[in-house]
Amino acid sequence: MTKQKETKPKAKPENDDLKPVAKKASKAGVEIELDEEDELAEFRKAKKAEELGEEETARIISNVADRMSSKASPVSLDSFDWNAFDRKGFGEGYSQKDHEELTNLYSGTVTSVNESEVVEGIVVGINDKDVILNIGFKSDGLVPVAEFKDLPNLKIGDKIDLFIEERENAMGQLVLSRRKAKLVKGWENIQKGFDQDLVIEGFVKRRTKGGLIVDVYGIEAFLPGSQIDVKPIRDFDIYVNKSIEVKVVKINYSNDNVVVSHKVLIEKDLEQQKAVILNNLEKGQVLEGVIKNMTNFGVFIDLGGVDGLLHITDISWGRINHPDELLKLDQVVKVVVLDFDEDKKRISLGMKQLTPHPWDSLPAEIIVGSKVKGKIVNVADYGAFLEIQPGVEGLIHVSEMSWSQHLRNPQDFIKVGEELEAVVLTIDRDERKMSLGIKQLTEDPWTRQDVLTKYAINTKHKGVVRNLTNFGLFIELEEGIDGLVHVSDLSWTRKIKHPSEFIKVGDPLEVVVLELDAANRRLALSHKHMEENPWDAFESVFQVGSVHKCTVISKTDKGAILELPYGIEGFCSAKNLVREDEGKIEAGEALDFKVLEFSKDERRIALSHKAIWSAEEEKAAAPAKKRAPAKGGKAIDKINKDTEKSTLGDIEALSALKDKMNADKTKGSAE
Repeated sequence: MTKQKETKPKAKPENDDLKPVAKKASKAGVEIELDEEDELAEFRKAKKAEELGEEETARIISNVADRMSSKASPVSLDSFDWNAFDRKGFGEGYSQKDHEELTNLYSGTVTSVNESEVVEGIVVGINDKDVILNIGFKSDGLVPVAEFKDLPNLKIGDKIDLFIEERENAMGQLVLSRRKAKLVKGWENIQKGFDQDLVIEGFVKRRTKGGLIVDVYGIEAFLPGSQIDVKPIRDFDIYVNKSIEVKVVKINYSNDNVVVSHKVLIEKDLEQQKAVILNNLEKGQVLEGVIKNMTNFGVFIDLGGVDGLLHITDISWGRINHPDELLKLDQVVKVVVLDFDEDKKRISLGMKQLTPHPWDSLPAEIIVGSKVKGKIVNVADYGAFLEIQPGVEGLIHVSEMSWSQHLRNPQDFIKVGEELEAVVLTIDRDERKMSLGIKQLTEDPWTRQDVLTKYAINTKHKGVVRNLTNFGLFIELEEGIDGLVHVSDLSWTRKIKHPSEFIKVGDPLEVVVLELDAANRRLALSHKHMEENPWDAFESVFQVGSVHKCTVISKTDKGAILELPYGIEGFCSAKNLVREDEGKIEAGEALDFKVLEFSKDERRIALSHKAIWSAEEEKAAAPAKKRAPAKGGKAIDKINKDTEKSTLGDIEALSALKDKMNADKTKGSAE
């Protein structure tokens, strides 16, 4: 800078005291030139006006302004000709070029800054509380030391990005923030990384629900668990406090939310590997892979960029319930390619195919009729599977489990895991199939020599009801010996429509053998024949025209079913089910009925209540035929013993019948 020559200023002390008035005039918008002689008097008057009131002061200043406005306007600084100004002692030796240099030098010393922008500053001082930074502004700024914890080696001269919060606060200080500068720069870098698909290095700070929190440029971003790797991650903690490369996949400025992904980086590398593997893939090819996931139906194996499915049935020749019985996650295994769908990119893998089939090593001694031992591995409705050795199974059909003829559920007497011995019934080594039997370990009860004598006709036995059908029930007399009791052979007196009305499964029952067919393994049995046929005796008790107290069991449009003494049933037609007063007879009522018809062969009795009070019906009843006394004393005694519904008249009739029968027996013996 060119140094000014020293000149002695002109002494104008009288003008110094006018400066306060000049300032007032300047505030009023009037420029005052103090070197004008003709205006000195006015200014002197204006100075005295300071002691005057506000109105007088304003008047004097207004007069001065009028005087000034009548003169030429002063020359502005920008248009001032410095070279033409030739006054010794002021501006001497300064050219236009020198002035420009001085202006440029001065303008470079002070930087113009705006609030809410990021600038670069230089550390010029550090104390216990603050860091002093110079950003080229007219004053330095202070930033708390706490914002530089991540820079323990901070020193004077380091360059730092700073955010301008205020150019000048109430104290006249420049307010800066490094933390906000990092946020602004961070969001700019994140947006740049998202727009340009850049790889960004982040730092995993902590684990959160469903993923990880990653520090990216000082901003917390969310890394979902599904975007960490191509394979499922079971332990997120292994990534905490470690650096990781990610890409920005989503930005939400409204919520200050950033989502990043590490998986996309891996997928790009895997795509290249996948293309190579798929191009060289062939059936029968043996590959090495890592187990990445397990399910109930199989295992997914990573073959180096492409996944294949190892089905549970292709893991082992033996039967397993879940893959984790033999395999575990992250295990390296060798597999063979069984099938490959090029369009759907599906690969079927096998592991058991790498070892010989167990059927190939099955001992030659195992033939039809030989006995084998094994473990039950599965039970189905139709049978059970016995595993002789891993990969070799035989089926025990339900019909080969017991000599019994009726079908039962295999789970009733065989459980999974049970060890059994069985007999080989059929074996096909080519088809790798085998059928087994358990009942063959015991003697067939139908082939025993005592069957014909033990179950001869009219022999009595006791068994257990195993099954009910519409036509009868099957009763088991012993293991393997079953017989059929027809529904009509259950009772002499009751008309049974279904066996469930008489008995239930599991109940014991006494029977008599009616028919034996050992060749076809058939037994015809009867329960009612355990007693004498009471209808022989009923023929004398329920003669046509006899009257009995009966109970109405049920009613239909055709008539009513009646319960007679001794538990037998009879029928009354609708026209005969009439009271004398023409009132209705309801179910449950007990009334007198007259026998109109009796059929021993059909075991049918027709009765009428109308005949009790109507003479026409009484004549219509056929007269009782004289019959020989029936031989049914024991049956009557049995019925008398079992029933509690007999009337006095019936008992007297039965007693007289019994005496007559005994007399006939005595007479027959004498003859």
